[in-house]
Amino acid sequence: MKQQIQNIYRLGIKELYSLRYDPVMVFLIIYSFTLAVYIPAKGSRMELLDASIAIVDEDRSPLSRRIADAFLPPYFKRPKQLEIREVDAAMDAGRYTFVIDIPPDFEADVLGQRYPAIQVNVDATSMSHAGRGSGYVQSIVYQEVMEFLSESGTELPANVVVRAKFNPNLKESWFMSVMQLINNITLLAMILTGAALIREREHGTIEHLLVMPLRPAEIMLAKVWANGLVIVLAATLSLWLVVQKVLEVPIAGSIGLFVTGTVVYLFSVTALGIFLATLVRSMPQFGLLAIPVFLIMNLLSGSSTPLDSIPELLQHVMQLSPSTHFVSFAQAILYRGAGFEVVWPEFAVVAAIGVVFFAGALLRFRRIVALTHV
Repeated sequence: MKQQIQNIYRLGIKELYSLRYDPVMVFLIIYSFTLAVYIPAKGSRMELLDASIAIVDEDRSPLSRRIADAFLPPYFKRPKQLEIREVDAAMDAGRYTFVIDIPPDFEADVLGQRYPAIQVNVDATSMSHAGRGSGYVQSIVYQEVMEFLSESGTELPANVVVRAKFNPNLKESWFMSVMQLINNITLLAMILTGAALIREREHGTIEHLLVMPLRPAEIMLAKVWANGLVIVLAATLSLWLVVQKVLEVPIAGSIGLFVTGTVVYLFSVTALGIFLATLVRSMPQFGLLAIPVFLIMNLLSGSSTPLDSIPELLQHVMQLSPSTHFVSFAQAILYRGAGFEVVWPEFAVVAAIGVVFFAGALLRFRRIVALTHV
């Protein structure tokens, strides 16, 4: 047993030296945990920002002017005044994302509790602004009408108060940065371990290993711990330096618990990377196989959209993917401050999936070893 542990350790050190002298992989690791986290978090904006808006004020009352003055930066640009006959041409030309039409006698109907309607025209070709902005428009109009009624002494109906937990300002960068970090962990874990095995085969060094008194399991475990160590260190530094310091994202839970979960997850994904590498003969083939697998794990794991929004059948299928559980416990720890007593079931599931992946990869690797000896 002691000899096996020494073999795994020394083979892992060899992997680290091989990675050190591979400038492309080193650059990929550095880029994936720095710029690839920062740029999407700061550059891609799905929240409402500087939306163009116009007002058609057919009432010209204090209440209608109050509503028009309520649309302020940074969510909206200053509203432009339009005439009703100009609306269709402005919308067709794409000059405004929102055009609000306040009907005649709107204030009088509000005071008379006749429930008048305001028409909101939305250019839905701007999907992110259209979806989020419509909610903002309704909220602003409702709030201004309620305050106007309160000041006029009119009895108010029940009021709805919305409070956002864990991200009170609904900042997209808080979400994008952590999810990008999680996705890059998955991608790098698959590529590094798979590429390490492919590199051994392409360079002919796999035959050198096979003539030594080494077992296939020892070779695999060495690749798992060496590449997993690199990713854990890079991800931890990225979480501290890029996410917390540069992007100023508050982390609610224990970073140590998140790192522990990442280690468990890496055992699963690195084993998957080795399994995929055993199915192909070259790096181009490995890339063509690994990228679709990564895309499915990424898009359907809950990191891009909530898991509840995908079809129910796919929800059950994705429970077999370790990325689904990784995203779940990462969000629980980093956003909601969950402890081990909350996330341990996901830890256990990821570990179990990892054992299955490792067993499948080991079986495939043993077949490759047998064919090589022949």
